[in-house]
Amino acid sequence: MRKKKLKIVLPPELPPEISEDEIEVSDEDLQFVNENRDYAGFVSTLDTNSITKHVTRVADVKEDALESLYERRLQKKSLEKANDDDGMQVDPVDALPVKTLDGELYYRTLSKSSNNGFNEDETGGVSDDKGADQSVVKLTKAERRAKLKKSRKEAKKQVKEIVPNTVDVEQLPRAEVLAEVKEDLTAEEEVQRKKCKLAELGTALLADPEANIKFLKEMLQIAGDKDPDIVKLGLLSLSAVFTDIIDLRIRLPTEKELAMTVSKAEKKKRYYEATLLSAYKAYLQKLISLEKQYTFQHVAVRCICSLLDAKPHFNFRENLLAAVVRNISSPDDAIRKLCCSMIKSLFVNEGKHRGEATVEAVRLIADHVKNHNCHLHPDSIQVFMSLSFDDDIGRSSTSNIENNTNNKKSKRRNFKEPQDNDKKRSKRELLKKTRDEHLYFLCTTQVDAELKSASFTIDKEEKRMMQSETLSAVFETYFRILKHTIQPTVAKSKANGGSVVGAYGAHPLLPSCLKGLGKFSHLIDVDFMGDLMNHLKRLASSSNSNDESPCDNCLTVTERLQCCIVAFNVMRSNLDALNVDLQEFFHHLYNLILEYRPGRDQGEVLAEALKTMLCDGRQHDMQRAAAFIKRLATFSLCFGSAESFAALVTLKHLLQKNIKCRNLLENDTGGGSVSGSIAKYQPYSSDPNLSGALASVLWELSLLSKHYHPTVSALASSISSMSTSHNQVYLSTVSPPEAFADLSLERESFDLKSNVRKLNPKRKRANGFEMSACNGTTSDVATLADEEKLRKKLSEYFAVMRDISENGRLRRELDSTTVSLQLYEKYKQQKKRKHVGSKSKEK
Repeated sequence: MRKKKLKIVLPPELPPEISEDEIEVSDEDLQFVNENRDYAGFVSTLDTNSITKHVTRVADVKEDALESLYERRLQKKSLEKANDDDGMQVDPVDALPVKTLDGELYYRTLSKSSNNGFNEDETGGVSDDKGADQSVVKLTKAERRAKLKKSRKEAKKQVKEIVPNTVDVEQLPRAEVLAEVKEDLTAEEEVQRKKCKLAELGTALLADPEANIKFLKEMLQIAGDKDPDIVKLGLLSLSAVFTDIIDLRIRLPTEKELAMTVSKAEKKKRYYEATLLSAYKAYLQKLISLEKQYTFQHVAVRCICSLLDAKPHFNFRENLLAAVVRNISSPDDAIRKLCCSMIKSLFVNEGKHRGEATVEAVRLIADHVKNHNCHLHPDSIQVFMSLSFDDDIGRSSTSNIENNTNNKKSKRRNFKEPQDNDKKRSKRELLKKTRDEHLYFLCTTQVDAELKSASFTIDKEEKRMMQSETLSAVFETYFRILKHTIQPTVAKSKANGGSVVGAYGAHPLLPSCLKGLGKFSHLIDVDFMGDLMNHLKRLASSSNSNDESPCDNCLTVTERLQCCIVAFNVMRSNLDALNVDLQEFFHHLYNLILEYRPGRDQGEVLAEALKTMLCDGRQHDMQRAAAFIKRLATFSLCFGSAESFAALVTLKHLLQKNIKCRNLLENDTGGGSVSGSIAKYQPYSSDPNLSGALASVLWELSLLSKHYHPTVSALASSISSMSTSHNQVYLSTVSPPEAFADLSLERESFDLKSNVRKLNPKRKRANGFEMSACNGTTSDVATLADEEKLRKKLSEYFAVMRDISENGRLRRELDSTTVSLQLYEKYKQQKKRKHVGSKSKEK
């Protein structure tokens, strides 16, 4: 029997290699693999080389026959590839396959007609021709899968390129808006959560500080947020918490004390104090850093001032004071007023800090003025006016030293006497007694020291020492300001970087300095009086003097008047120790009266100068008094009712004190009856003693008696009616400042405002008048119209006043007449009753 030849079957081809980028794995597959890692772990350990060798081997076949078989397969593939070049295969996704009767699938193809495009004629479905059979190519399963994936990727790319940009433009804003809304909602929720957290932490700390002291760190972390509102809320919350839980000043234990064994309560107390102090220090550092930023400046300064006001005795007081003094001259009005009020409250309430904060604040302000070269806001040293000193601060403490020495001597005597008496006693008893006394002394001193540190009361000697340090710093600042004012202009420009006038003026601190010197003049040391008076003379010197200094042009009339007032206050407060000639200050006042301008200068200061220099004190020289009387009368004619009334009050006071000056009221043809050494009045003389005012007459009073203000006119008439006899006349009780203040307040209700319409300059003139003459007379006509309008208004005003007074008088007469008529009617009724009664009795 013939053996049947076995057919050699080659192993199937391996699937084509696909890159990892083209492999698409769905999320479900990934989830399945992640959930079943234990079952799919063997895949990573497979040996692909051995598997390939096992699949491609052929059993019982020689190598030559196997090689020929592979060559035939390659030839068949090349033939199929050539047939594919004649026609283009349609993608299986785009065209459906054709199934033959044998059950095989064939894909329709298109022939390449030209390079430009494809032919529109489709080939027949099933053909028996060889050409048709050759054009149909059957793809393997792996090739179809790879081609399908590739077509899907290309389709997705085409869709992305085809979609217009307008769709992206429409979709992107919606997504952005939704994202922003979501962020805003989450941000609001986060802000609300942080606010609630701050409230919870603060409430817990206020309820039990020792148990919840750790919450301070959490509040500090919340206060360091990026949101400004949360930061401000955190700072204010921490300020309220620290103000409530802080009690006494904390002293941290030393290394030796930490090494000692203590109780649990002491450990808990140390932990509480250390945590509180570290959190307070971090909070102050944050406040000082935020105080320099404009966004948080108001809140930071407010927190600093509230802490310093509530707990001025606590730790880190120096840092708080430095921050407050740094903002005491801030350009922001709210911050400056807040810091100034804080410093004033420190000066007033010294019981909270035993006066130590006052000394530190005054020193810091003095250094601040020095560093800024006296160019600060006037409020910077105006706070010194709130200081208060004892009257006996300048007295020497020799009596206290003598008392201390006497006490020491008595102690020595008392200590020696028991030694002589105890000689008879035994040595053991003596040692025991001295030991007990020493222990008692140590205990009492320690207890006294602890009580002194715990209490806020200070010793008299310590208080006097602190007040002397404060006073020396204050006067050092005042003298530095005076020296800077007298400094030449070149030196000032170099010190200020080339500019003489600063942001607050040429001498912003001088008015406050002069007020302070006037208030504390009785505390100035006698050794500095001579230099102080020389400086004040230079500052008060007139601007038209021959020896003119550069600083005189910068000072105003008000500042020079204040210099004169300070000089007189210093002289009167130290009358026993000084022998100073104040003649120059009278010369300055005599000239400054004419330089005064109501809108530019302060009338209160002028009235105070008249009171201090002319009304108060001793009697003046007759020539000088007459010169001031004449100058004040002339001054009253030129200015308003308040200035005129103050000047007339001073004039009347001088006439009442100097009887011989009343001769100025006489109306002699050659002047006053007492002319003195100078026979003619010199109105432009700068020296009142050389003016010859006794040779003049007070003709100004006749004009002032017709003044529009009734108070001024009444006072001028009363002065004119004064007699020259040597009778005792009581001095006026109204001072010039009070007179100025009274009429300044009344000026609001007694203000004459004339709404005069301007006349039309284009008037019809007669022939012969030119246009220039018409323009020249327009101003004169307008002034005449103004005067006529003012006279009319004044007459109407006084007519109304007279009508009011007349109405009152008539009402009073009517009331009295009505009362008399009622009494008469009662009288008639009583008389009628009596008459009827008498008739009935007769019957």
